[in-house]
Amino acid sequence: MSIQLNGINCFYGAHQALFDITLSCPAGETLVLLGPSGAGKSSLLRVLNLLEMPRSGHLNIAGNQFDFSQKPGEKAIRELRRNVGMVFQQYNLWPHLTVLQNLIEAPCKVLGLSRQQAEERAKKLLTRLRLTDFADRFPLHLSGGQQQRVAIARALMMEPQVLLFDEPTAALDPEITAQVVGIIRELAETGITQVIVTHEVEVARKTASRVVYMEQGRIVEQGDAGHFTHPQTEAFAGYLSH
Repeated sequence: MSIQLNGINCFYGAHQALFDITLSCPAGETLVLLGPSGAGKSSLLRVLNLLEMPRSGHLNIAGNQFDFSQKPGEKAIRELRRNVGMVFQQYNLWPHLTVLQNLIEAPCKVLGLSRQQAEERAKKLLTRLRLTDFADRFPLHLSGGQQQRVAIARALMMEPQVLLFDEPTAALDPEITAQVVGIIRELAETGITQVIVTHEVEVARKTASRVVYMEQGRIVEQGDAGHFTHPQTEAFAGYLSH
């Protein structure tokens, strides 16, 4: 298993955001978290790289294990984030750095790559994501779709075992959405494990090999992509028909 969660409970102050979340995702699968606004999808995604710290439960991801009855140490959290990349909804690119500089910064500082090694890795990814012409541009001079692809490339620079996407097609037009869906499907063929938060059913249908449907911080239904055609609960069937 690439990802396993058991009995995860998460709180914001007195408000409980996640209730007893238990799920597993084999390595190489693309898991989509679906559900209405406020269902807890983004909270669950952020637990996977410990941007949110659960109050109880167990997490096993990319060979990193955590028991939240004790607070994880900084070293363990850093090790986790080396293996689990994240593509944020707002892209979070550094505005004062060019596309190429955005890509090589973390591998040089965190992985200890030389500048030459990092640039070679970056150029391959820029070619793969059709971004070569934009290497020397700053993020502000890119479209939303181009920034999204740069954010994906930057996450892939760390060669993570698991890649997390928070609403990767939000606010993108249909043509750019199709490009992002294409990239996710290409990545799936490389064997990387992907977890995607979306509320767009069509994006989920086109990318998911596994699906988790959530409401109000709880998992209502989970399973393989066959659940899109044969939902097991009225709640998920209703969501798919909207």
